[in-house]
Order: sequence, then structure tokens, then C-alpha cells
Amino acid sequence: MGGLTLGARGVRATARIVATPEGLPVLEGEGPLALRRTRARGPYHRVTVVGAMSAPLGGDRIGVEAEVRDGARLHVDSAAATIALPGREGERAHYDVRLSVGEGAELRWLPEQLISASGSDLAMRTRIDLAPGARLVYREEQVLGRHGEPPGTLATRLTVYRAGRPLLDQELAYGPGAPGGWDGAAVLDGHRAAGQLLFVSPELADNPAGARMLGDHAVLTPLAGPALLVTAVAPDARLLRHTLDDALRSHLATR
Repeated sequence: MGGLTLGARGVRATARIVATPEGLPVLEGEGPLALRRTRARGPYHRVTVVGAMSAPLGGDRIGVEAEVRDGARLHVDSAAATIALPGREGERAHYDVRLSVGEGAELRWLPEQLISASGSDLAMRTRIDLAPGARLVYREEQVLGRHGEPPGTLATRLTVYRAGRPLLDQELAYGPGAPGGWDGAAVLDGHRAAGQLLFVSPELADNPAGARMLGDHAVLTPLAGPALLVTAVAPDARLLRHTLDDALRSHLATR
């Protein structure tokens, strides 16, 4: 995609990662998204996303693309939470993530939380394309407002395809610009943080798990494919991470 641009309506920037079994032939950060090679454990290449400036602001269009080619293993995390902030003109910001994982490859996508600050308006879209033999650990967490403030408007969509077929298509919306009921008993029930973990692995086809509660505010759900989805809500970011970390450790311990 094109390079960084700055204009009256915000930043346009896309960071790009390509991983092969031998290394990281492409590691290109732009604008507010700097990419750093960091030390990994085991056979993984590791990349940390470092925020180089405040973003996304209203009007920004930023994105990250990661391609994990056949047989490669990539771990992506971030150095700090991403904070969606209001822009001067009240425009919506856009954050797009596109991930692809090849045959026999694995991606662990484990960024820090996305915080929806008061007055912000962000649309976040994530698309993941998986080969039949790909493995994925994907985490996303949303925190509604900084301490002591109401949330901004946040709309997210996660779509996952395996072997070209839909595996998961999910939309969520929170905050003053969202449809009514988002803070009701059927959705957040007053909680300020929400998140999920998605596990995709060929081994799950032979050893599927049953749906069950994980504590009082999280649930594990098998998907129609070799995949599991853990969905959780919590009063704050710390408790949400604790719940998801427990699920992550439990899953990795069975590998």
C-alpha cells in the first residue's frame, strides 16, 4: 500500500509484516505504527508494535498487515495500549487489520488493549485468512473509557476465513453512537472491559471441546470448524486480562 500521508482529515498509514521460516523479509512501519524485532522464545519470530505518535485520532485511517507464509511462526504483540482519541473535527477514525496465515504456519496475535477514550469515534475492522493447516491464537480487548470517564463510540468487526470459507463473522458496538442496549444485561451488564481469544488449530477437529463457563463472566464456545472462542467481560482491563490469560495458558498447556 502507499506510504504515510498527512492531511487535514488525518493520518493515512499502513504497517506491514511478512514472516517466512527463515526470517522477516518485510518489516515496514509507518507514521504512528513502528515495528520492532524483539526477542522471542522457541521457534517464533517476534514483532512488537510501538506507538510512535498518538493515534488513532478522529479522521485517521491506519492499518496493519501481516502475512505468515507457509511453515513460518510469528508472534506479534504491542508495547502499550492503543488509545482511540477524538479529532478536532469530530470525524470517525478507522483502524484496519489484515492477517493471513499459510499452510503449516502459526500466528500468535497478542496486542495490548484498545481503549476507547471519551469523545472518540473508531471503527476497527479485522480480517483473517487461514490456510487449512494454519494455526492461530488471536486476542482482542476493548476498554470503554479511561479511568473515571465515559467511553467513546467504538464499532468493531472480526471476520475469519479458513480455506476460503467463513469461520467467524462478528460485529460489536459500544458507546454513545452505538445502538441501544449495548450496556444492558444481555451485553456488557455495566462492565467496562470486553475481550475474546480465538484459537484455531487442525488438532481441534479431533479433540473438540464442549461449551462451558469460565468463571462468572467468560464462556468458551466451540465454533463450526477446528476452533474455540473465549468471550469475556470484566469491570476493568486488569481483571479482563487475568481471565483471558488463564484461558491462554490452559490452551497452550494442552499443545
